[in-house]
Amino acid sequence: MNDQDWLAERFEANRPHLRGVAFRMLGSLTEADDAIQEAWIRLSRTNTSHVDNLRAWLTTVVGRVCLNMLRSRKTRREASLETHLPDPVLSPEKGIDPEQEALLGDSVGLAMLVVLDSLAPAERVAFVLHDMFAVPFDDIAPIVGRSTPATRQLASRARRRVRREDAGADVDRLRQAKLVDAFLAAARNGDFAALLAVLDPDVVLRADQTAMGLGAPQETRGAADVAAFSRRARGAKAALLDGAPAAVWLPADRPPVVYRFTVGEGRITAIDLIADPAHLQRLELAILDD
Repeated sequence: MNDQDWLAERFEANRPHLRGVAFRMLGSLTEADDAIQEAWIRLSRTNTSHVDNLRAWLTTVVGRVCLNMLRSRKTRREASLETHLPDPVLSPEKGIDPEQEALLGDSVGLAMLVVLDSLAPAERVAFVLHDMFAVPFDDIAPIVGRSTPATRQLASRARRRVRREDAGADVDRLRQAKLVDAFLAAARNGDFAALLAVLDPDVVLRADQTAMGLGAPQETRGAADVAAFSRRARGAKAALLDGAPAAVWLPADRPPVVYRFTVGEGRITAIDLIADPAHLQRLELAILDD
């Protein structure tokens, strides 16, 4: 095995870790993969004979790449007045691979992504690297271009914001994301009591004709009946529909079913099941690798 092959093997061994770091920083697996590719390019052009800890070196490189991408995104957003929405971990073509499933299961729900997306780029990088991956502040400081004490303050400020779950203007979207996260977790675990806790007593579930053809009732009313049906959503995954937290179920060889939620007074008041292909084409569904 030559040096380049050995380096490629070491890089692939670290890819899941690097992907997790980049995903939490960027909220998009597509962009995370771009960041990892850039890290590989830099690694392949670097003499690593002086690198004692390749994993730490690669984490630093990915951190720098992600910070540049976040700053570029912020500049574009200010210029266009657009809002970036984090990608759910979902692929309509391939389903969920084991690495994506690990990211989903590692406490990265829609609510956390919404909160992280409200942080300034340097805050997000400092918080993710230190609080989620235990990177020392001395190593983070050169990435964000601050002193170690200033970097510690960045992470502390981000931590306070995350703990407050304060997403500023996105507070309503955050609340809905938390409810959708809770709904999906309860459905995934078949937890009837937890489903009842997130559903309004008078909740209504409606299905279009295509969803009815897949076995959904045209209309179901009341928390108990909707909760009983919703346990069938065990395979549903988080999504963003026209910018709002939603869910998608991808049955094999059948049309996808989108769960559109209406929220009020801290609970889910309505769920619309949309499966009609023509209708789905008119919606903006934020999905992975679209």
